[in-house]
Formats: sequence, C-alpha cells, structure tokens
Amino acid sequence: MTAHEDRYGLSLSTSSHEAASAYREGVDLMLAGWTGTAEALERAIAADPDFALPHIARARVHAFYQQGDLARQKAAVARERVAKRGTERERSHVEALALAIEGRLPEAIASTLKHVDAWPRDAVVLSLPLGAFGLFAFSGMPDHDRARHELCERVAQHYGEDWWFLTMSGWAMTENGDVARGRGVTERGFDLRRQNAHAAHAVLHAMFEDGSIDAADRLIDEWIPSYDRAGILHGHIRWHQALGALEHGDAARALAIYADVLQPSATQAPPLNVITDGASLLWRLSAYGHSVPESLWLEADATAQKLFPKSSLPFADVHMALFTAATQNQEALAARLAAIEQRLGDG
Repeated sequence: MTAHEDRYGLSLSTSSHEAASAYREGVDLMLAGWTGTAEALERAIAADPDFALPHIARARVHAFYQQGDLARQKAAVARERVAKRGTERERSHVEALALAIEGRLPEAIASTLKHVDAWPRDAVVLSLPLGAFGLFAFSGMPDHDRARHELCERVAQHYGEDWWFLTMSGWAMTENGDVARGRGVTERGFDLRRQNAHAAHAVLHAMFEDGSIDAADRLIDEWIPSYDRAGILHGHIRWHQALGALEHGDAARALAIYADVLQPSATQAPPLNVITDGASLLWRLSAYGHSVPESLWLEADATAQKLFPKSSLPFADVHMALFTAATQNQEALAARLAAIEQRLGDG
C-alpha cells in the first residue's frame, strides 16, 4: 500500500503521507465504531486541507451525532475541495455521502448503488445502506433486511475475509433470517478485529435471535472493558445486556445498567440512541410488570423533548410517543401524532 491508496486499494488524491495515513486510520475507526475517529480525520484535514475525503468522512461523524449544521458545512467543504482536486471516484464518493447527510434519502440510495456498482470496494459508501440506522433501514422499504443481504451478496467477491465486510454481511444474513450462518460470518469478522464495536453488536443480535442470552452476557462482560464509554455503541451494547437481564427477570440489574450508561445524566451516546435506548428499556421494564420510578420517565422525557422537539425520523417519533404515553402527556402525544400524519400525507 502506498500513501496514495486507502486500505481497499482505491487511489487517494493527496500527496501527503500524513494525510493518507490519518485518513486510513480514521476510516477504519469509523467502520469499527471506535473512539478516535474524529481526531484521526482532523489530523488528515490538517495535513492536507484540500484533500476532500477526510472532510466528508468528518461530516458523516457529525451526522452520527445529529450535528446537522456542522455535518452540512463539512459536506459543502468536501464538495468544493473534490471539485477542485479529486478523481471521478472521489467526486461520486463525496456526493453519495453528502446526499445522505442532507437527508435526501431516495437520491442518496440511487447515488450509493450507482457508486457501488462502479467501485464495489469503496467501503465507506457501501456502509451507507447497511446497518440498523442505514439508508435502507430508514428508507421505509418493507424488505430492507433482504435488500441489505442481497447487496452484500452482490459485492462479497470483492472483499474476501475483510473484517468490516464480514461484520456487515454476517449481520445482514442474521437480520434476513439466516441466523446460524450470519452469526458464524460475523464472528469471523469479530475475530479478525476485536476492537470493532459493530461486530460485537452484530454478534449480540445473532445471539439474541438464537436464544444465547447467557453467552451474550458473558461476551459483553469480557469485551466491554476494552471499549471506551465514549464509544458510539457503548451504551447500546450495554442496553442489549439490560435486555438479557430482563429475560431472566432481573429488573434491578436492568435498572442499574440504565443508571450507569443510559440515563441522560450518564450517557455519552448519540441523541438518537439516547432516546431510543432509554424509552425502549423503560417501556420494557413496565411492560414486564416491573416498577419504573416516575422520575426516570420525566427526566428522560425532558431530555428527549430537547433533542427531538419536532417530528423527524419515524424511528425517533415512535420512541417519542412512548415517552408521551408513559408520562400521560396527551397534548404532546396528539401533537406528535398529528405531525406524523401530516408527513405521511405529504409523502
């Protein structure tokens, strides 16, 4: 590998060894859901400010945390830089990510699939439609699990035993119903790079589907000390552990996990995870017949209203409805439902 290629052998339009090296590091950390991603990308930008790809990757990290203004600003810079100095592949790469960041989902999906057909080893673009929060999952398509699986199958020949691709293709298999095969493929990817939160998460999904609740609990206990609390999936992975505790009727442990990493005063998760993990766990506790202190609902609801004051993502709206129902805020619930119905009508 030269300083002018990424880890997948695609050329990079920078002459700076430092920028290329930092960009490769930042991409790997991003694909692994690991801490240090933003810092590595900022080093790449500092080493070569005219290199477009670290700008758009940094924009994507901002988008993960619902920092929309910053994400769009970085995307605009990336478009400007790549127009002045970028290959055809890099221009297409920037455009696909920018469309996703701007929330233009149909255009982003079309751009992504066209790009992947031309450059199947561009993992950053390929990552856009994959995963639980990917373009396919948020597109409204009823068969998004099958679409993810079929996309991975289509490009599998280009990746071989790549740790990131095994993680995502195995997860797609699991979600599409092939749990045994999916778990095996995901575990292969996890074994190749243990510092990979997306792999840990995907394995947990397979374990939940096949009933390996105790094995999942042990995996989290063994692995989570290696993952910083600031990691993008740290809280969500512990949320999975809390669900396992509920399966065993251990509400006290589930609430302890909530207090440790999911409660608004403790969490370092992105806003979407803050509301979805918090609402879903508290609701499950109540649905399973366990007592949930009203103060927990009120605190979580207050935070959620600040983070998502208006109807936005349907996935967020569903969880916001749980908050309004649990706190018996009929006015807020009616307003949220009306906004959802209006958006559905507009669509």
